[in-house]
Amino acid sequence: MMWSNFLMQEENRRRAEAGRRGRGQALPGLSAEQEGKVKLVLLLTAVGATLAVLAVGTEFWVELNTFKANGSAVCDAAHLGLWKVCTKRLWQADVPAGRETCGPAELPGEANCTYFKFFTTGENARIFQRTTKKEVSLAAAVIAVVGLAVMALGCLCIIMVLSKGAEFLLRVGAVCFGLSGLLLLVSLEVFRHSVQALLQRVSPEPPPAPALAYEYSWSLGCGVGASLVLLLGGLCFLLLTLPPWPWGSLCPKQEHRAT
Repeated sequence: MMWSNFLMQEENRRRAEAGRRGRGQALPGLSAEQEGKVKLVLLLTAVGATLAVLAVGTEFWVELNTFKANGSAVCDAAHLGLWKVCTKRLWQADVPAGRETCGPAELPGEANCTYFKFFTTGENARIFQRTTKKEVSLAAAVIAVVGLAVMALGCLCIIMVLSKGAEFLLRVGAVCFGLSGLLLLVSLEVFRHSVQALLQRVSPEPPPAPALAYEYSWSLGCGVGASLVLLLGGLCFLLLTLPPWPWGSLCPKQEHRAT
C-alpha cells in the first residue's frame, strides 16, 4: 500500500511538471549557473573523499623505528594505522647512511602484518615490548568510520540536489561535509594520543624494550588533507545556500549611463 501511494505521488508530480512545461512556467530547481557551481564544489569534495578513504584504509599513519646502533646487521621497524600493524626486519645496509634509526618502512624486508585484536577479542596489541591502549585506539577508529559515514550521507544529499532539484538538501550536505572533516580531525588527534600512550606503556617482562623513535607517515598526511578539503567543501556548499542580496550589497554593480 505504501509503495503504491509513492508511485501515485511520483506520477502526479511528473504530470504537474509536464503541465507547467506546457504552460511555459519555470520549474523549481537549480539554475544552470548554480548547478555548475554545485558540480565544481562536488568535484572538490570528491578529492577529499578519496583522500579520506585512502587514509582510513591504509596502515601508514605512524612509523616506529629502532636505532641502528644495535651491533647487528639487521634492525626492526613497524608501521601502523587504525586497523593493523606491520613489523618489518630491514637490512642496515639498505637504510640511508645519514639516518640514525631503522627505516623508512617502505624499504624491502621481512614483514609481518596483523590486525588489532581489540576489534574482535578485546586484547591489546604488543609492539616492541610496548602495549597499546585499546580504548583510545578503538575510539580513533570509530570516529573515523563515523566521519566516512557522514561524508557518504553528504554525497547522497548533493546527488539528490543535482538529480531531483531538492535545494533544501544543499544545506544538509554542507553540514555533513563540514562535520565529516571535523570528525576526521578529531580521529587524527585521538590517534596521536594513542601513539603517545603506546610509547609510554612499556612492558616489564623480558626482553627489555628497545629505544624507539617515531614519525608520522603519508596516511596521516592524507587524513589531514582530506579533513581540510572536506571542511572547505562544506563551507563552499554553505555559501551557495546563502541568498545573493548580502553579497550584492557588499559589491554593488555599477550602472553604465549613456551620455
